[in-house]
Amino acid sequence: MAVIRDVIPTFELFQPVTIEDALALLARHGAEAWVLAGGLDSFDWFADRIKRPAAVIDLSQIKELSEVRSVGDGLEIGAMTTLTEVVRHPIVREKYGLLPEAAEAVASPQIRNQGTIGGNVSQDARCWYYRAGWPCYRAGGNICYADTPTGMNREHAILDADRCVAVNPSDTAPALIVLDAKMVIRTPRGERVVNAEDYFIGPGTDITRMTILRPGDLLTAIRIPSTWAGAQFYFEKVRDRNVWDFALVNVASAMVTSGGKIERLRLAMNGVAAHPLRLKTVETAVLGKPRNEETAEFAGKLAIQGAKPLQSNGYKVPLMRNLVKRAIRGVVGEEAA
Repeated sequence: MAVIRDVIPTFELFQPVTIEDALALLARHGAEAWVLAGGLDSFDWFADRIKRPAAVIDLSQIKELSEVRSVGDGLEIGAMTTLTEVVRHPIVREKYGLLPEAAEAVASPQIRNQGTIGGNVSQDARCWYYRAGWPCYRAGGNICYADTPTGMNREHAILDADRCVAVNPSDTAPALIVLDAKMVIRTPRGERVVNAEDYFIGPGTDITRMTILRPGDLLTAIRIPSTWAGAQFYFEKVRDRNVWDFALVNVASAMVTSGGKIERLRLAMNGVAAHPLRLKTVETAVLGKPRNEETAEFAGKLAIQGAKPLQSNGYKVPLMRNLVKRAIRGVVGEEAA
């Protein structure tokens, strides 16, 4: 399907050393600018000549974006912090172990050494029709090729699809949503901070984007409050291969129990919808219930209500149900499907 052309189109490369310089470049070039983080997803787009930016703004020289620092009652992780640094950081591991577990599930060690947390949460859809340059809805056309009788849609959405059935590919996204993280976005007009679950958008909001970032916006940091520090965490990723592959489905949860009953819970998944999906209905329904098999079974059935599988991804329904069950009861090492 994809026509690999290898030769990257010509562009101007800028390597600012301050956030202010980067913002000025973004303002100058507008929609023709491309922000380069680790570059692993970007160079795929360039090599296939699907994306042809006039200006590429490489953030690797901005040291401020690669720092992990204590702020208030939590942590702030610079958007250019590599996934390997997130995995190894002692405070992140000690207090927010869910995030390094999710980060370590991304791709391979070599990719994690280069890939950044900001890039992981901001990458575009992986649907092969879209990435091969087919004129689908997301690319400005009038059809979703994956959602047709002959479409290849094994990896696509079973929930919350709206014309486009591609899923969000990030492993760290559900972990950040569960940790109640805040995304720090800088623009020439100042700074704004949004909840992680509001950072991601589905095609019903804007089919051309997977995040709220617009031309001129720059994700600079991710703040994690102490709200869920030290909670009981669960993360699991199911994929075709144990290394490199994107998730078929992943799940993240943070739980606080008291007397064997669920006192607080946050639960999110990716790979099942067009955006990372927080399961608020499940969170509310299990409060006060014992953390046992009965509650897990109830939560799993509730989670899949409304699922509408396509012709090739029906397996995601029981997979989603069973991952929710495991996140509730906290059992690792069984078959998910």
